[in-house]
Amino acid sequence: MPSITIDTPLGFLTIVEEHGNITALSSTGHGESREAELLRSARDQLLAYFEARLHRFDLPLAPAGSLFQRAVWNAMLRIPHGQTRSYGALAAELASTARSVGQACGTNPIPIIIPCHRVVGATGKMIGYSGFRGTATKEFLLGLEGAIARPLPFDIARF
Repeated sequence: MPSITIDTPLGFLTIVEEHGNITALSSTGHGESREAELLRSARDQLLAYFEARLHRFDLPLAPAGSLFQRAVWNAMLRIPHGQTRSYGALAAELASTARSVGQACGTNPIPIIIPCHRVVGATGKMIGYSGFRGTATKEFLLGLEGAIARPLPFDIARF
């Protein structure tokens, strides 16, 4: 699958494309570098996001998952930049449970672009984040978006 690896404040991230859609974003190392139009657009949008110049991604997405997982991911895509929702609120919207929503969040193959970092505990507590470096990453992303007080600069060496 075509992919491109970019250097970000979170370290190197690899964006994967399949059949004209973004299917994954991971920190699993370097992928093949391919200068396809969609991968260039995804790279440019992610870098603009990290520079606080982009608030909404405009990319075709095709994450692999069950019907329920995709419903949760679509609900997360509706959470506006700079805002959060609780696991319970998403569960109520989907007639499900907070635990099921949390499990779907944890399997999100396209974190950041599908903003699972915007889903928090009922009291606003940072509960889990399977992407990258856990809740420190979640706090960093929410700080970048202005949803919480901005934490200190992300220090990748701490992890």
